[in-house]
Amino acid sequence: MVLGKKVLAIVPARSGSKRLPRKNIRDLHGKPLIAWSIEAGLASKYVDKLIVSTDDDEIADISREYGADVPFLRPSELATDHVKTIDVAIHALKYFESKNELYDYILLLQPTSPLRDAKHINEAFEIMIEKGAKGVISVCKVEHPQEWTNSLPADGSMDSFIDRKHLNIRSQELQERYRINGAIYVAKTLDLLKEKTFLLERGVVAYIMERNVSVDIDVEEDFIFAKCLKEIDKNNKIQDVSV
Repeated sequence: MVLGKKVLAIVPARSGSKRLPRKNIRDLHGKPLIAWSIEAGLASKYVDKLIVSTDDDEIADISREYGADVPFLRPSELATDHVKTIDVAIHALKYFESKNELYDYILLLQPTSPLRDAKHINEAFEIMIEKGAKGVISVCKVEHPQEWTNSLPADGSMDSFIDRKHLNIRSQELQERYRINGAIYVAKTLDLLKEKTFLLERGVVAYIMERNVSVDIDVEEDFIFAKCLKEIDKNNKIQDVSV
């Protein structure tokens, strides 16, 4: 609970992943990928109930093995490539509302962020409480300065790739920026249902995470990187290995 208010944690895990097939149940350091997020959520002192929203029987069975509740199988129209995560979250909230089971906050834990643990979740909630916010979203520092990025024309010309005023400036001298890392999303239920986004128009604060725990698994290289970091963590040698 958060200040006496109930928290529902949702781990979304559909079966279809084209770039990394069956990624949610691939073995990562001795456990299915999804298990890391389930265990992190269950270990948080602020989570009252944790469910997995999936369309897949195998994912459902594995999720239950690791302690998650799977109260329904997600309908097929919410399991396509084009479905937004917010629609999955709203579907779960509506399901519980139909059972007269209401939650004041919703926490989204994507299984593709296996290096986020209960400590991070607790700290995110505590920042939200401290600042009296309606929600919190995890971020990490951007790996490279925004000023060094741009789109490219068809001919690949770099004539105007970088603003001339940023030439020969060291990265340390440029403004520090952050990106959403996909690990933690929290919002008040009523505000989320009204605005249909975790990034509410007002009242959301950032929880800053190190880049070495901000891996978001999308392709094979991400999975390999996460495996390496888990091995380092196992040996109690984990450091910020970001580049």
